[in-house]
Amino acid sequence: MQVIARNSKLWEYMSSEIRDLIEDGEIILNFVFENKDKADISDYSFIVFPFAKAYEGFLKKFLWDIGLITEDDYYGDEIRIGRLLNPNYEDNTSVYGKVCGQTKGGKQIAQKLWDAWKRGRNTVFHYFPHNFKKLEYNEALDIINDVINAMSQVISVCLDKKTH
Repeated sequence: MQVIARNSKLWEYMSSEIRDLIEDGEIILNFVFENKDKADISDYSFIVFPFAKAYEGFLKKFLWDIGLITEDDYYGDEIRIGRLLNPNYEDNTSVYGKVCGQTKGGKQIAQKLWDAWKRGRNTVFHYFPHNFKKLEYNEALDIINDVINAMSQVISVCLDKKTH
């Protein structure tokens, strides 16, 4: 199963490292699909991980390509994508209000990116004792689709041929 068509603009835009993560995720998805009835798995969060990591790489590349982060940010260890995208944390480092700024639908894109980040990273990979979250198989697939759809929408709405 391929979650991103290999002849798509999204696939073309991704670096080889991000593509590798997507392909790893596809291998895991296929394995789990073929074996899910044979195992008693209580939490399918692990199938989201390669896609969430690819999403982070995609967002860093995108934000660098449109000039919202610097090359030092892109290659540095200190950047926190969740903080940059968070609509509740708007200061001089926030990019939420600047994503696709002049592009039609920019605010909707920024919200979609934040929602996919929050759902695909924060609520999946952080442990909150007061709100412990386990993912069922179909919920994990839905989150993966959210992440892929957010990336696809960025490509179709925000990026033109100059950045490919």
